[in-house]
Amino acid sequence: MSQQSRRIVVTSALPYANGPIHIGHMLEYIQTDIWVRFQKLRGHECIFVCADDAHGTPIMLRAQAEGVTPEVLIERMKIEHEADFADFVIEFDNYHSTHSDENRYYAELIYTRLRDAGHIRTQVISQAYDPKAEMFLPDRFIKGECPNCGSEDQYGDNCEVCGATYAPTELKNPISVVTGETPIEKDSEQYFFKLGDYEDMLKTWTRAGHIQKEIANKMDEWLNEGLKDWDISRNAPYWGFEIPDAPGKYFYVWLDAPIGYMASFKNWCDRNDHNFDDYWKVDSETELYHFIGKDIARFHTLFWPAMLHGAGFRKPSAVYCHGFLTVDGQKMSKSRGTFILARTYLDHLNPEYLRYYFAAKLGPGIDDIDLNLEDFSTRVNSDLVGKLVNIASRCAGFINKRFEGRLASSISDDSLSQQYIAAAEHIATAYENREYSRAMRDIMALADKVNQYIDEKQPWVAIKDETRHAEVLDVCTIGINCFRQLIILLKPVLPRLSAEAEKFLNVEPLLWADLENNLLDHPINRFKPLMTRIEKVFIDRMIEASKEDLVKEQNIRTHSNDPSIEPVDAEIAYHEFAKLDLRVARIIEAKRVEKSDKLLQLTLDIGNETRNVFAGISAAYDPEQLEGKLTVMVANLAPRKMRFGVSEGMVLAAGDADDELYVLIPDEGAKPGMRIR
Repeated sequence: MSQQSRRIVVTSALPYANGPIHIGHMLEYIQTDIWVRFQKLRGHECIFVCADDAHGTPIMLRAQAEGVTPEVLIERMKIEHEADFADFVIEFDNYHSTHSDENRYYAELIYTRLRDAGHIRTQVISQAYDPKAEMFLPDRFIKGECPNCGSEDQYGDNCEVCGATYAPTELKNPISVVTGETPIEKDSEQYFFKLGDYEDMLKTWTRAGHIQKEIANKMDEWLNEGLKDWDISRNAPYWGFEIPDAPGKYFYVWLDAPIGYMASFKNWCDRNDHNFDDYWKVDSETELYHFIGKDIARFHTLFWPAMLHGAGFRKPSAVYCHGFLTVDGQKMSKSRGTFILARTYLDHLNPEYLRYYFAAKLGPGIDDIDLNLEDFSTRVNSDLVGKLVNIASRCAGFINKRFEGRLASSISDDSLSQQYIAAAEHIATAYENREYSRAMRDIMALADKVNQYIDEKQPWVAIKDETRHAEVLDVCTIGINCFRQLIILLKPVLPRLSAEAEKFLNVEPLLWADLENNLLDHPINRFKPLMTRIEKVFIDRMIEASKEDLVKEQNIRTHSNDPSIEPVDAEIAYHEFAKLDLRVARIIEAKRVEKSDKLLQLTLDIGNETRNVFAGISAAYDPEQLEGKLTVMVANLAPRKMRFGVSEGMVLAAGDADDELYVLIPDEGAKPGMRIR
């Protein structure tokens, strides 16, 4: 099983810093994380980088609606995103932001190299302009009637009813999503990347095995029509990087977003003393892979390789696209509660349930993946609890009770273990090719074999006969070793369960190479349940919480001009407000949070207990100013795991400035623990 070590860089698409992560997003990060963990388990150098996509008009407008700066908004979202990823056991080697010095540097470098080589041009074009907001409108910020079929309430780039694509100026009866005004047409000079200069290169590259055949066929449609120049500039006001030689013009978010891969990797290199150029130069032997959704294939398989090629950087080894997530056979629905936020899922269910279920459904193609909630619970309960964990549970009891927790010094039959070793290379190939569903089927077939073996040997019967105790130890030692092999094979999918299994087995972190070794004359620890069954009540609660979640999120963002947010009535009923448990709290200790410019960590006394709370108030206070003061907190807010620790509530604060928030201080006479009524 020896193999040559590889050097690999892997990315997932950058989550947009305009809102929370949902389980549809999580499909991609789980798919990528499994692949990366597999490569590391095999002993390869595999660096997994990602970042928040932190630029663009929607972020600017949402920040305005919330009364904060874009910097405050994107920092808050980055903290939330990283917490969600960490709790889903997604292990990035580096997580960064496109609003970073590294990203500005490489965006400007790539642009200037393309410009100097003659691949950038300018042109005066007519664009939709909101005279009230005094801004040019992106396509998605204009709505009107489709010029093809007449359907109402369609965006400015394509019709969701008939599928037609068009320019926003072609919409009938258009309105600005920002103000409701009728847009006017206004001329402005824009900057274009001459994508057609790379048409021949792209025709060759897209058919050279770097992308899936389905995606290559789709890109052929663009290539055969002839590539049009790509508008890479936007007018002020715009949240992003200003173009170096064009005051008042900004890089379009889709120019600097993929460059964020390079920026995050550069940040990792600087922190780990690696040479960036060794990985990104044209003749680099490093493998570079992008995992993305099929909806953004055009940017990653045409624009991105052309930009890299023109600027003198290496192109991706491959771009792997996946399909969308449906729930119970339908598009995720807010009204049905199947538009499930990552945090809502985590509040109710084990993240490794979903990691396994996605793995059991994912293949190498671009077909959509369905999360059937009934099948989800059945498969997890059957495969992980009924088959995998059951092996350890059945065998450990005998070994701990009757054999002092020690495995046999030898086994009578190594044939099962050898079957596992023989199957491992096929399973490895399936992981490598992203055929996770095949890998899961093969692994569970191996689990079936050992369970059948234990059923045939019936150690629970043999243990009653003292003359057969050696036989029981032999059977259970074989069972435990097969369990250990299964844990290795499933470790990319179930890293948290694997870590607990390693503690039970009393072994160092397992590697793929350990498949060939048996544990003999080895002490194991007492078995503790490694995973419990999914009960329907928890899924039902998650669905109900999803409905409530989205209403709360929409209410917070009601006045946002982001067209992706469906506004709802901002008023709430009294009984909803009455659910808040507002308490007087005394600030016992306050200190700054390392690596955060905004947060203070507060220890709060609320009468009968103390709470740890993170609050974004550091711009207004030195920590020692707060100690001893009273404030008001929301005491029944669900604990929130953040990068810096768990926040056990929320301190109420107010302020006019974006970066100066002041805590509310109750009148004299209030005492810690008092409820606000």
